[in-house]
Amino acid sequence: MIGRRTEIWREWEYSYPAAYGFRPIIVSYIHEDKKVRPCMLVVPGGGYRYVSSTEADPVARTFYAAGYNVFVLAYTVNYLDEPLKLQPLMDIARAVRIIRYHAEKCSVDPDKMAVCGFSAGAHLCASLCVHYSDISDPDPKYAPISARPDAAVLGYPVITSGEYAHKDSFTALLGADAGEKELEYMSLEKHVTDDMPPCFLWQTASDESVPVENSYLFAMACRKAGVPFAHHVFSEGIHGMSVATGEWLEGCYGTPYTLEQIDRLTEAIEQGATPYPTEKAEEIRTAFSGKRDGGKKWDPEIKQWLKGILDEVGMWTKLAEKWLEDRL
Repeated sequence: MIGRRTEIWREWEYSYPAAYGFRPIIVSYIHEDKKVRPCMLVVPGGGYRYVSSTEADPVARTFYAAGYNVFVLAYTVNYLDEPLKLQPLMDIARAVRIIRYHAEKCSVDPDKMAVCGFSAGAHLCASLCVHYSDISDPDPKYAPISARPDAAVLGYPVITSGEYAHKDSFTALLGADAGEKELEYMSLEKHVTDDMPPCFLWQTASDESVPVENSYLFAMACRKAGVPFAHHVFSEGIHGMSVATGEWLEGCYGTPYTLEQIDRLTEAIEQGATPYPTEKAEEIRTAFSGKRDGGKKWDPEIKQWLKGILDEVGMWTKLAEKWLEDRL
């Protein structure tokens, strides 16, 4: 069963002001053979401003082909100016609990549950890894279920709110006037303990969007805490390389279901339901025209360079699969 969409919150449980009718979803990629399999929850990036389709379907199909039953989480984002605070963390915790609660129905082993995030989505996965015990659930059905993943795969992760921060991610998450206490709580390298699940990190050394020091800081924190980890830094590449395959390079991203909240926002602006002028809707549509199926139109020189490094960077999926075999 591929493509089933499930809202993770009921209407009265969810109240993010800028959702405009959107509620976070998980989309399933479940084998039909009913065999119980390990589970992967894929969490795309997007700077906490949107949920990237480039890191959704391509990643889900990769782990599906590797034998996992997979879900993709489209969590709450802040495209304009409504700080998210803990809402995305509540979203991912609820998603993990729902999948575990329905483990038999979904043919997944509830004790073999991994999360796989990218950029800000990796920050969200890592936030769950270090803060899972802080996030309770309002539904008595899900409240007793652990939200702790059994393993995490973090691709080019946003980690720190300090010197090497990707500042816009923290602005979207916490607001431009975030206090020191909030920033410290979300600077994840400061909260790693020996109870954190095993972690696989990968990034490219030449990443110009999220400094590679982010993954180094988290790897060092894992080492100090005695958390099993692997850390791969590839010599070249850009931010957002997803599965780093020829299909990714050609813009084969699948249906852009992760952009539903952006679509709802655009519709709300057009209908006069927001403080923004209607012209803003067209501006948003234009901004996202290259983030849907068909993908980015690369400069030919950059595309040729990326094509030459796919074999190196693209090996991360096989490395992660092998690493996970010993931990799930």
